[in-house]
Amino acid sequence: MARSSICAFKLADKFFKVNVDKNLAFYLTSRHSSSWFADVPMGPPDAILGVTEAFKKDTNVNKINLGVGAYRDDQGKPYVLPSVKQADEIVLNKNLDKEYAPIIGAPDFGKLAAQLAYGEDCPQLKDNLISIVQGISGTGSLRVGAAFLKNFFPGEKVIYVPTPTWGNHIPICKHTGLEVKYYRYYDPTTCGFDFKGALEDINNIPSNSIILLHACAHNPTGVDPKPEQWKELAAVVKQKKLYPFFDMAYQGFASGNTTQDAFAVRYFLKEVGQLCLAQSFAKNMGLYGMLTEVKGMADRIISMRQSLKDNLQKEGSNKPWNHITDQIGMFCYTGLNATQVEKLIKEHSVYLTKDGRISMAGVTSKNVGYLAKAIHAVTK
Repeated sequence: MARSSICAFKLADKFFKVNVDKNLAFYLTSRHSSSWFADVPMGPPDAILGVTEAFKKDTNVNKINLGVGAYRDDQGKPYVLPSVKQADEIVLNKNLDKEYAPIIGAPDFGKLAAQLAYGEDCPQLKDNLISIVQGISGTGSLRVGAAFLKNFFPGEKVIYVPTPTWGNHIPICKHTGLEVKYYRYYDPTTCGFDFKGALEDINNIPSNSIILLHACAHNPTGVDPKPEQWKELAAVVKQKKLYPFFDMAYQGFASGNTTQDAFAVRYFLKEVGQLCLAQSFAKNMGLYGMLTEVKGMADRIISMRQSLKDNLQKEGSNKPWNHITDQIGMFCYTGLNATQVEKLIKEHSVYLTKDGRISMAGVTSKNVGYLAKAIHAVTK
């Protein structure tokens, strides 16, 4: 048993004694001490966590949380894939020695992940022309990619991101020293893709700049270009000599087909020749997963989109709700304005972010009717 020692310290004019294991580091900051970090600004509050906290406090039995960005089953409960449980058992039974992985991560894992993204027949993979580094899910991978581009990209240290984009893209890129600029993407009048605006803006991006693209299931809008639009975008990116940086967190989850969801990445690699890819399995597979299980998750989300649209029409809404089924993936930009969102929360206990984005994972067969009734009530 490790030896311990007595540590005495003074805090708020009182003395305390504690046993301190010799293997532990013990840190204290008195409230009376001046801090080197006193001028560090408070970070912005997390909008999603705020929605969840308000939801928890609500006593309405019909309350719905549409802010959460993780998959839920039709009972509204977090879902652990059977394959993940099976993988946990395999790892446990192997009695691994927890040895350090190489600095770039587990080579076998990286190779298989790249094959899933680019396809097993990818020429660049076969010729060993793709460098693979394992990061800490999507955020870690984006950070590594952005830092690499800031230090070694030979062109402009500017990255152009779609409007809107995932909230973490902007601070991650800025913290690495990249300048962040924007191009049009979402059209609020149609709740769809602003293809004309995107093409025009991308055509005006200076050559030798970096452009961030969502591979599939755009977060937060759920709006994706069609294959033919991806082809036109690739042609402009190639002509302008832009460097594509793809974020792919929903492969297989968007359509239920991993090949279909990888179309943009594979086409850009073929036509443009080079790209950077941040790949994550946190949202689509809970780190790992059998593809048939991921398809089941995608199919439930797709069916809930259709059910929500059908129920809105059943309520007698004469507004166009096609964007609900046109969009794809976990999130849906409903087109609701801030006033309508506030009414949904206060009058109907339906919780979502102020921009009208809802997580389709929070919609179930049990609450979709109530949700449609509530949306109709604030939009009619």
